[in-house]
Amino acid sequence: MEQEAARDLVRAREDVRGDLMSARHRLSKLLLRQGIVYYGGKPWTGSHDLWLRAQRRYPVFGLPGLGLAFDIAYDTLLATVARRDRLDAAIIELAAASEFTPVVIRLGCLRGVSTLTAFGLAVEIGDWHRLEGRSIGAYLGLVPTESSSGGSRSPGSITKTGNGHARRLLIEAAWHHRKPYRIGVDLRRRQDRAGPAARDRGQRANRRLHARWVGFDARRKRPVVATTAIARELAGWCWSLAVLD
Repeated sequence: MEQEAARDLVRAREDVRGDLMSARHRLSKLLLRQGIVYYGGKPWTGSHDLWLRAQRRYPVFGLPGLGLAFDIAYDTLLATVARRDRLDAAIIELAAASEFTPVVIRLGCLRGVSTLTAFGLAVEIGDWHRLEGRSIGAYLGLVPTESSSGGSRSPGSITKTGNGHARRLLIEAAWHHRKPYRIGVDLRRRQDRAGPAARDRGQRANRRLHARWVGFDARRKRPVVATTAIARELAGWCWSLAVLD
């Protein structure tokens, strides 16, 4: 029951993530239809929020109905962010004191695997011991399809079988390994919570996955293909840390 409850919490957060993307899209497209575009840096930050509120004073939003449409879209965005933050706080609290805590701590030694990501993987996969490092990629649908005829073999897109949420978490985490490996404050804090064996294995994984990214870039491999390959190997490293005694 505890695992099912945790899984429902994680999936509720995944649903709110989709709602937030939709709310942001609706608001930005409403502004775009009025010719209003943000050029002040990264969107959906504190400075962007100040800019959004300032747009309400534009004369165009004094037209009947348009101002209300902006208010509703902006209020929906704020409410969705508040829902997401409540779920994030609940997940972080549960990750710190539950049956999943040891796995979450060890997975946190990997780049791109924050507490939210580690808890999501731990909950969605559950019993890691029923899998193997070589099979977890196939279990999560990260292996390519294959079309064979006689002696010819033609690989295709990934199968996308298994748990789609866990697969998305790994693909997002794989992007973090493209940049040179430097241990930042957050990663250092997560690694300090783990034991020496987990820290050593996590650091070896981080170096290898970045080296693979460098090789893919040198061969001009398409980023979407490279990311999937990195995510597939990252799944194996996650398994290795999860079952680490």
